[in-house]
Amino acid sequence: MRLMVFASRTQKELIRDPLNMAFGLGFPLVVLFLLSAIQANIPVSLFEISQLTPGIAVFGLSFISLFSGTLIAKDRSTSYLLRLFASPLTSTDFILGYTLPLLPMALLQTVICFIAAFFLGLAFSLNLLLALVVMIPAAILYIAIGLLAGSLLTDKQVGGICGALLTNLSAWLSGTWFDLNLVGGGFKAVAYALPFVHAVDAAKAAVAGNYADILPHLWWVMGYAVVIMVLAILAFKKKMNSD
Repeated sequence: MRLMVFASRTQKELIRDPLNMAFGLGFPLVVLFLLSAIQANIPVSLFEISQLTPGIAVFGLSFISLFSGTLIAKDRSTSYLLRLFASPLTSTDFILGYTLPLLPMALLQTVICFIAAFFLGLAFSLNLLLALVVMIPAAILYIAIGLLAGSLLTDKQVGGICGALLTNLSAWLSGTWFDLNLVGGGFKAVAYALPFVHAVDAAKAAVAGNYADILPHLWWVMGYAVVIMVLAILAFKKKMNSD
């Protein structure tokens, strides 16, 4: 009950900032339409709508990291959390209380991205519903990254880490903008050691109906998500004790 009460408060905080929410939901659509226009004039297999949409959906989740990181960092900078530290809420309750309202927002962003793709030629199939399920671990991963950053950094620092660094990492190391095989070598090895390209490849496999290819990539994403979420809980607990 205490967890749900705190999650309800977090949801209200998100609703109070509709401009940033609209930007987070809308910017990936701008990129989707732009790259689709490039595909229409210069046919590139990477930018085919069935290949492009999962990549843009994963890229859009980087804005969810910014929301989660900024929210928790701002709360830490005020006396609000200090007062809540006297409550029975544990560090796990706090982190999950931030996560639960952000997860539907992340899924809504993905749904909007797929709906927009229908108008660009993406054929509807039940595999798209599977793709939404596959995107859940990726959404948790990005939320956890934001919560970890927000537990350790100020809101301005979170803006630099999650707003600039993470979005670029998601863009360049996910295989959304170019085929990683074109670069190969160490760059490709680093990319596949991180979860971003695995999130994109798992979503692409789901959309294409290549079911056997989903789990090998999804395990990477789920592993990173669990580890980073645990680190966020531990970092927040340390801040609680120090404050």
